[in-house]
Amino acid sequence: MDSIITYLISYNQYLLKIIYQLLMFICKYIPLKQWAFEDSHSPEYQKFKVDKLPKIVRFEKVDYQLLLAYYKHKYNKLTKPVQRRNGKSIPENILCPKCGAPHQYIYDNNGSRGQYQCKVCGQNFNESNHTTKPIVFSCPYCGQTLSPKKDRKHFRIHKCVNPKCSYYRKNLDKLPKDLSSDDKHKYKLHYIYREFTIDFFKMDLHELPSRAINFKYKKFNAHIMGLCLTYHVNLKLSTRQTAHALEEVHGIKISHTMVANYAMTAAAVIKPFVDTFDYKPSNILSADETYIKVKGIKHYVWIIMDACKKSILGYQVSDTRAVGPCILAMRMAFEKFKNFPNKALKFIADGYSAYPLASQQCKLINGWDFDVTQVIGLTNDDAVSTEFRWVKQVVERLNRTFKSSYRVTCGYGSENGALYGVSLWVAYYNFLRPHPYNYWKPLNEIDILTNAGNMPAKWQLLIYLGQQTILKMQAENSA
Repeated sequence: MDSIITYLISYNQYLLKIIYQLLMFICKYIPLKQWAFEDSHSPEYQKFKVDKLPKIVRFEKVDYQLLLAYYKHKYNKLTKPVQRRNGKSIPENILCPKCGAPHQYIYDNNGSRGQYQCKVCGQNFNESNHTTKPIVFSCPYCGQTLSPKKDRKHFRIHKCVNPKCSYYRKNLDKLPKDLSSDDKHKYKLHYIYREFTIDFFKMDLHELPSRAINFKYKKFNAHIMGLCLTYHVNLKLSTRQTAHALEEVHGIKISHTMVANYAMTAAAVIKPFVDTFDYKPSNILSADETYIKVKGIKHYVWIIMDACKKSILGYQVSDTRAVGPCILAMRMAFEKFKNFPNKALKFIADGYSAYPLASQQCKLINGWDFDVTQVIGLTNDDAVSTEFRWVKQVVERLNRTFKSSYRVTCGYGSENGALYGVSLWVAYYNFLRPHPYNYWKPLNEIDILTNAGNMPAKWQLLIYLGQQTILKMQAENSA
């Protein structure tokens, strides 16, 4: 009997060893989706190549009468109307679209085939000429006027359709020799430019929130609000866990809904101070995007941080992974520079094509001329990845830190709630969280916060600083 029990125990140990080896094999080579957090994996996105900026021709109208007076003053002779010897006439309704010269000063430039030329300003045109447009895009390779092809929600796609364009011919030569003509549409061959129909540089980044007027405590006080923020943000507790901790530890009976209202109100008040603070950033910035869920639907958080000083300079929450929110996050980060460094700035991002497209718009609209360095993949397969991998890892670690605080929410209930939740966490990260980089002190030390005795008092002082910032912004807007 003893020998059977001994045999069964040894056989059981053998089976446990086999199960352990199988589990290790599954964990290493066949990762189960339910073992990992769903928000740890970014969704696939469509990759596209960003071409360089086109040549931009802006149409400026002039007055033909001023031009006639100028020619008389400079050359001491009058510009006479066109003398027509072939019996042809120009319709009276034909005017030069650039200077407004009447039909007497208009040439028939190509034998009654629709093209005209103005004798006063020298402009060639026809009845549907592009000179009537305020701006014209030309291909930077062949000079051909780009043709609008598709209209999207926030941009319009222009394409160079010139079959002799050097860009098109070069891409055509790269195609496989055995490729059929029907499969050419699968490859990008023509030069393409995306013209944005929304001006992201005129949007207000620091809009004053409607609910940031005052604080009225019917039952509780400012200290209890500081306790709620400390448990909810600093200690990463959910609103229900925060309410439970306050009742069990401090004897304060408060609902989780009131905790959420306190967090929303505090975020609305603190956000203007956090967004306009003078961080004195360095010239190395790192950007990345991660995704969250709002009412069960994927939304995206864009973060731009100072890779050297570790402060978060720009952030946005959006429902799409388009270039618009990326531009807004860049604006928020670049406004922290008193003098923009332009080419001296090193902007590090991943391989997502929204970043170079956003940098094009920053250069075109606002004059911020900088290059985007893209670190692609997880291994250092090229010189760029080897040099700048550490910058990319800084923002990746920041994303993991944010996700550990976000997961307790089980997703946000509204887009405003998501924005204020992220801004509240950014305030904690930049001003309250101890960092090993700064010898376990906050990244941005403020005297009024340093002298506070505890964390609830620091949250109350942050709210005070936010209120002062709002009053200052209101005074500037009314002036």
